[in-house]
Amino acid sequence: MKKLFVLLIAAVALLAIIGCSQPVSAAEIKSDKPRNTAPAISQTDTQTLADSNAALALALYQQINKQPGNLFYSPYSISEALAMTYGGANGTTDSQMAAALQFTLSQQQLHPAFNSIDIALASRGQGAQGIDGKGFKLNVVNAIWGQKGFNFASAYLDLLAQNYGAGLRVVDFKNATEESRKTINQWVSDQTAAKIQDLLPQGSLTTLTRLVLTNAIYFNAAWATQFEKTMTQNAQFTLLDGTTVTVPMMQQKDKFYKFVEGTNYKALEMPYSGNQLSMYILLPNSGQFNTFEAALNSQQINSIINAMQSAPVDLTMPKFKIESELGLKKSLAALGMKDAFDPSLADFSGMDGQKDLFITDVLHKSYVTVDEAGTEAAAATGVIVGTTAMPTNIKEFNMNRPFIFLIRDNPTGSILFLGRVVDPSK
Repeated sequence: MKKLFVLLIAAVALLAIIGCSQPVSAAEIKSDKPRNTAPAISQTDTQTLADSNAALALALYQQINKQPGNLFYSPYSISEALAMTYGGANGTTDSQMAAALQFTLSQQQLHPAFNSIDIALASRGQGAQGIDGKGFKLNVVNAIWGQKGFNFASAYLDLLAQNYGAGLRVVDFKNATEESRKTINQWVSDQTAAKIQDLLPQGSLTTLTRLVLTNAIYFNAAWATQFEKTMTQNAQFTLLDGTTVTVPMMQQKDKFYKFVEGTNYKALEMPYSGNQLSMYILLPNSGQFNTFEAALNSQQINSIINAMQSAPVDLTMPKFKIESELGLKKSLAALGMKDAFDPSLADFSGMDGQKDLFITDVLHKSYVTVDEAGTEAAAATGVIVGTTAMPTNIKEFNMNRPFIFLIRDNPTGSILFLGRVVDPSK
């Protein structure tokens, strides 16, 4: 498993490249608003946002699954990074982004709802275990990196500070572009236990860069029921073309898991320590992967999860590790977010009071590793904005063929990570 997407950390960077504006002092740029640690948001709104994030997760999956090989990304990281960008959008850019990102809440509801979910995620896993023998970790953090002396709209900075806890960190893109890039990349690395390196590649920042918004999510959790390493054995995994590879397969016998079997698939829930987050495995029947994948959407995932019942299972699962890079500009444009990428049409005047900004690219890097102990995952997103009933029989669940998996926060229903494994030997 040399190159499988990695599970559980997500880091998001959002770059805004802005043209000339009246400079102000760095002290005037920083918002003095503290994060709202008790947002007045209804449970209905948080559920609506979780449903929106799940819809985006699967809409993106259908856009990017055409590329060959293993796949892994953090839809939550992507959604939150773009939500911070969306906070500065107006006009048609606002409406197109809302539609593409599946946001149905108003701006006044959406950002507090993200804040509410982030706060809920921060409370997960108290007393639970991580894969390294230490405590469970699920961290979601944000930061803003702004050009020294640039005039940012105070209302926009307040929105980010109050809802995303993103305080401004003054850097000098104009005179120290490369040093600024290294500083931001180091922050991303620090927040993701060094799993995401060089989120911003050389050339991604220029002397015209004025704002970078970063979000990082890191996950490290042990299985509620761990695998015995002595039971791991090499076995055959059948690829999509019918050929096989030999990979290490973990095993459990007669363990109780929530399970469901459909007409062309089996599905299983694997809880993590603390029983608040789970990995869900969707295992299409032999020869049915492409058909199942093409029809997959968030409603189907909810139906599968709701139909699961506890059953004794003989489980066989490959160890795997995935690392991936994605460029999401074309995918997001295909979902309807077109004006945001067009310098003549984009309207991000909520950021600086002018219509001089547009998104030049959306970059995503991710990492996941799954072994006998549990899961560790990381992801980073960069949004670059430029100027101009219990059965009695034992069920067999042998993951010896391509499968889809997701990591979900069960209390909120938020899908944090989503991916597929078509070749665990890569």
